[in-house]
Amino acid sequence: MSDSKIIRALKGKKNKTPPIWLMRQAGRYLKDYRDVREKAGGFLDLCYNPELAKEVTLQPIRRFGFDAAILFADILLLPQALGRNLWFETGEGPRLNPILSSKDINNLQNIDRMNSFLGNVYETVRLVRSELPAEKALIGFAGAPWTVATYMVAGKGGDDQKAAKIFMTRKRDDFDLLIEKLTEATIEYLSKQIEAGANIVKL
Repeated sequence: MSDSKIIRALKGKKNKTPPIWLMRQAGRYLKDYRDVREKAGGFLDLCYNPELAKEVTLQPIRRFGFDAAILFADILLLPQALGRNLWFETGEGPRLNPILSSKDINNLQNIDRMNSFLGNVYETVRLVRSELPAEKALIGFAGAPWTVATYMVAGKGGDDQKAAKIFMTRKRDDFDLLIEKLTEATIEYLSKQIEAGANIVKL
């Protein structure tokens, strides 16, 4: 692809005007987005439907002409792909069955199974890249291992990471193992997004 404004900026090159992109993965405030989400049936159904996830990824580009699209996904797809149950409580947000012991950590799925589970996400990347104009960049992403670990230990967000801090203090070896596994999985996840067509990845 030809350099987009955002790629030029990341390379330290000057643009006549600065690159603009929408930090949220999709235009969730748009009626168009809400219509597609309703069609999908639920948030996770939307994340794992390549055609619909592609559509909501591209909606802000079509409407506003931003310089980059951000993959529609969620940082908790990774722990789900590693074998943890994930669901969303209406009005409250995501929920996971929490990591309680080294047994839970050792039972996480291997990288091959993770990649198989996330195949539809990689397909979304391919579809979006194939439809984006050459001058528009595609940004892939993943949650930082610490952030994802805090959700996995607490089973939810919003507790000021208290559960993860206690776990890290009381079971440091187990917590280090969890971070190690998440780091390996995150590197693989982002690498696969790049292989599928992402031009930029971020944590």
